[in-house]
Amino acid sequence: MRQPAPIAVALDAPDLETAARWAGLVTPHVSTVKIGLELYLRYGPGVVASIRGASGVRVFLDLKLHDIPATVAGAARAVARLRPDIVTVHATGGPEVVRAAVRAAPDTVIAAVTVLTSLGSADLEAIGLRGPLPDAVRRLAVLAVGAGARALVCSPREVAAVRAEVGPDIKLITPGVRPPGSDRNDQARVATPEEALREGADLLVIGRPITGAPDPGAAAAAIAAPLRRLAPAD
Repeated sequence: MRQPAPIAVALDAPDLETAARWAGLVTPHVSTVKIGLELYLRYGPGVVASIRGASGVRVFLDLKLHDIPATVAGAARAVARLRPDIVTVHATGGPEVVRAAVRAAPDTVIAAVTVLTSLGSADLEAIGLRGPLPDAVRRLAVLAVGAGARALVCSPREVAAVRAEVGPDIKLITPGVRPPGSDRNDQARVATPEEALREGADLLVIGRPITGAPDPGAAAAAIAAPLRRLAPAD
């Protein structure tokens, strides 16, 4: 049986039926599906079981928790009951927030978001986060791993530098991945799937280039095929 490619398909669908259909189409080709904040808030916790179905596909619950440590701990504990494989928190919440999530959901991979891929250097300056941008990403990565995060979310532009900082055992998840010729949409820091894997990414988040295609299953298969040769087996 062919190994699914290390892709998390972002199911940013207008309704649950569409999201579940997309998941069914892409699951033979990719390892993971990503449920974001909009879908989760619209349909509630039951969306995780609906999307996972009987396929056993890995579920990446991308809620980007960001609050005081006690609140994040409670939220992480609540979503851990849904058995997601990965849950995100914002590293900018600080080490105690990351630590609280890790302790509250010990069987879930807590992935700390460093700097959103929609932000550029000017945005970083505007919100008062000390740059340059790659340095800010590295600082947040080290902070989060020190607090117990087992995964990090960073753009493919910074993934090599982050890998050098945190070593081989931390899962690096990269949004902002676009096949050649695809529209950037609202992503500022992007790379192709092959570039991201070669730089050291473990899981590539790809949404609209797959879900916006006339046949999402065929699009996932086409993107996945060359990546299987580059990605190490799990």
